[in-house]
Amino acid sequence: MTDLGTLDMEVLEALRALDTPSVCNAIEIVAPERRAYGFTVRTLQCARPELGAMVGYARTAAIRAKRPSSASPAALREKRFGYLDYLAAGPGPTISVVQDLDDGEAGFGSFWGEVNTNVHKALGCAGAVTNGSARDLDALAEGFQILSGVVAPSHGFVHLVDYGGPVSVAGMTVESGDLIHADRHGAAVVPAGKARETVDAAALVARREAGIIAAARAPGAGVAEIKAAWDASAKAK
Repeated sequence: MTDLGTLDMEVLEALRALDTPSVCNAIEIVAPERRAYGFTVRTLQCARPELGAMVGYARTAAIRAKRPSSASPAALREKRFGYLDYLAAGPGPTISVVQDLDDGEAGFGSFWGEVNTNVHKALGCAGAVTNGSARDLDALAEGFQILSGVVAPSHGFVHLVDYGGPVSVAGMTVESGDLIHADRHGAAVVPAGKARETVDAAALVARREAGIIAAARAPGAGVAEIKAAWDASAKAK
């Protein structure tokens, strides 16, 4: 879990200005041990790529939709309202990270559509990341982003199973409160306490890459010039 409430808006906005591949590049510098985990590894469909990146603190939940819940209507209502309280608590913005537990048929029924996106937006949520499905794509809350495993028309028997615990979505494990960065490429967990370092490292990577790209684009570029630029990039500060 990240150190909630310590990031100022300047850092959040600087993160939001980056794309998620750049964030992953930066994480390789500030937390080398994170090179092989902490990001999605399977394709998720981005409902609104034009919105760019979203950044927020994870609010986690697990759902099922293939079969009706065995819980009573009163118990389901209590769980849903508890989830809303959890969603609204703590610092924002938030991102809802929802694992669909219907293994092999994740996305059978959608948790995300016109109603839930408007409810989540009202409670400070910037968007959602899920291996489940989304629907009502033309009627989602304004400015609300969704990365989903499936687009499907029905909600089936969708219901909350749990919230607030660890979840796994498209190969990315998330704890409640983790800082999430996501865009049309996928999502990644920003290492706890390293958000500002991640921004600085992303700028360093961009400077290193710029020399290589410039050399490759130069008229008459050849192997020698590109090798020299590559060597020089490693020395960039």
